Amino acid sequence: MLTSLYLSFCKYDLHTLTFVGGKNYEVLLTRDPLFYKSLTNTMLYVLFSVPLGLTGSLLIAVLLNQKVKGLPIFRTMFYLPSLVPAVASSLVWLWVFHPDAGILNYGLSKLGIKGPAWLMDPKTALSSLVLMSLWGIGGGRMLIFLAGLQGISDELYEAAQLDGAKGWASFRHITLPMLSPTIFFNLILGIIGSFQVFTSAYIMTGGGPDNATLMYVLYLYNNAFRYFKLGKASAMAWILFAILLALTLVQFKNASKWVYYEGGEKE
Repeated sequence: MLTSLYLSFCKYDLHTLTFVGGKNYEVLLTRDPLFYKSLTNTMLYVLFSVPLGLTGSLLIAVLLNQKVKGLPIFRTMFYLPSLVPAVASSLVWLWVFHPDAGILNYGLSKLGIKGPAWLMDPKTALSSLVLMSLWGIGGGRMLIFLAGLQGISDELYEAAQLDGAKGWASFRHITLPMLSPTIFFNLILGIIGSFQVFTSAYIMTGGGPDNATLMYVLYLYNNAFRYFKLGKASAMAWILFAILLALTLVQFKNASKWVYYEGGEKE
């Protein structure tokens, strides 16, 4: 980390190393439109993928927390997609999103709907990556939610039933407040992970079309290992670190407004 911090103040192309002060940061912040394009794409990806992913993982965890026969089998089935390597998943979704031979547009055609070009259209490419991100909602986040749900005492639900609270009322006033520390944990990790999205964009689109899926870490990678501007790439890494640190601190500061622990205490 210290080395990358020093390199962020240098012009380094694997052959020559020249100290240039804050020029890399100046170029990124004032003269590099692709920097802001990649940052905007990434923020939009985070804005949609994180809430959808958290909601999906929570709903699956609630379903898998029910007392039904064959529960271990259902839990295994929902968790299996997260075990598929990211590269393999990207290749599978390339076929799914293919505008002519893809299964998604084939299914839409059976409903009388002409499917979009997905990854080949700048208008739908980014939303396609968001849709693909839901492939992993049954993975680690689901398990964490499931552990949190199993940690909620049955006595709370029994007391709520005596007061006439059932279904949505019980979920809203008992499950969500008691699960808020787990939601908070998954929210932080989800934002950090989504800001670092790389594999899907690298394998499926390479940042295209028309830079519609040029993610921040992909642009960082291009600067470092395609253009060999390692000083500029190091500066991008430290800017990303600052952004994630700021967002995490804001989340911790606002956690006291909605994160509850047993006994009604707030974070």
